[in-house]
Amino acid sequence: MEKETNPLRTENHAIVCIVGKSGSGKTTLLEKLIPELTGMGLKVGTIKHDVHGFEIDHPGKDSWRHKQAGSAITIISSPQRIGMVMDVDHDRTLDELASFFSGVDIILTEGYKRENKPKIEVFRREAHAEPLCRDDNNLIALMTNADVDLGVPRFALHNIEGLAHFLSGHFKLHP
Repeated sequence: MEKETNPLRTENHAIVCIVGKSGSGKTTLLEKLIPELTGMGLKVGTIKHDVHGFEIDHPGKDSWRHKQAGSAITIISSPQRIGMVMDVDHDRTLDELASFFSGVDIILTEGYKRENKPKIEVFRREAHAEPLCRDDNNLIALMTNADVDLGVPRFALHNIEGLAHFLSGHFKLHP
């Protein structure tokens, strides 16, 4: 039997960008949405966009020393985790980053508001005057406490279960 294809999915997983202005509650939403989706039997991956750069390795540690010696990619592996440090010369697209994910049903990102991917905006009226994605055709849902209509399903900020079921149906996700 041929596997059903879904044009909203990249390879074998969906990618959804959680976007919103600073202080809107993107991280809080992800902290609540991830266990809701995993509780439905789905395997979730996440990507956090950081325009400022970051350090993950620790000076003096063996993996750091490997990198300092010239290793192009350094992976540290234990029975519980795998970590990778790789220098890059430009910001990677979500499709490029998705190639690192294996066996997940959905990839949730924090940020990537400019990517041409499905988006859920977190909008709090008390934090900002206008939604970020008012004219974005990739907006698929709005998490908000405001009475605003952007022509997509709208969920109350506390309705994490409703959003999880929406995502499951929208992307045809099955454990």
